[in-house]
Amino acid sequence: MKPLLSACAALALVPLVSACGDAAYDPRGVEHNETLLSVSASGEADTRPDEARFTAGVENWARSSEDASKETQDEIAQIVAALRELGIEDKDIQTRTVNVQRIDWGDRKGQFQASNTVTVRVRDIAKADAAVTAVTGVGANIVNGPDLRLSDPEKAFNSAYGNAYRAALARAEAYANAAGMKVARVLTIRDAGGSQGNRYLPGAPVPVAPPPSPIAMGRGVAVEQAAMDAGGGATIMPGQTTSSVTVFVDFALEAK
Repeated sequence: MKPLLSACAALALVPLVSACGDAAYDPRGVEHNETLLSVSASGEADTRPDEARFTAGVENWARSSEDASKETQDEIAQIVAALRELGIEDKDIQTRTVNVQRIDWGDRKGQFQASNTVTVRVRDIAKADAAVTAVTGVGANIVNGPDLRLSDPEKAFNSAYGNAYRAALARAEAYANAAGMKVARVLTIRDAGGSQGNRYLPGAPVPVAPPPSPIAMGRGVAVEQAAMDAGGGATIMPGQTTSSVTVFVDFALEAK
């Protein structure tokens, strides 16, 4: 003899029929007279960067490690002094690398190579080009950057999230109107992360971003030096940084 299904189990097989007691029709909170609609939408916000970061340093060769290190330290001191003259505080100048090694190949075999670099944070982006010009003017032969940033990245992200939610709601309303229904309420909102320039928010798949291109070393030194010889300097255009995010929203629809 086949076992009989309980009343609750039998009713569970028939959608839109009153469930036993007050149990919710769906774990997400959808009621029996509602239809679940899941929507994804993206939002963007363009913001002008207001600060810049770059790396500056020197690289030297000498017959002894002491001489190479001494020359490098003296030139780093000049770089720091030039930055201080621009009003950049010590808290915004941080040592990044210090390296001394013996060269055992090529034309410099037997010599010692010493290098020292610092990371510079320019809080007033209008001074960024002057800062790069200043460090190269006192002997920096390693300069990488700039990394243009927002001092308040969360504010820009929040604007993008607001735009993403409004886009999701508009899409949900379009679906509802087409189905002769209306949006009753929001059930869930899930943050899928996003990006801001070359930085990525947790929650979204993180693609491999290309490294920043150097603005003034190796081949870049000649370009920078030529610009200074012509009476100019580094030109840094802030442009705009795009914050882009995605949200997933579950809506409950009901008949009009």
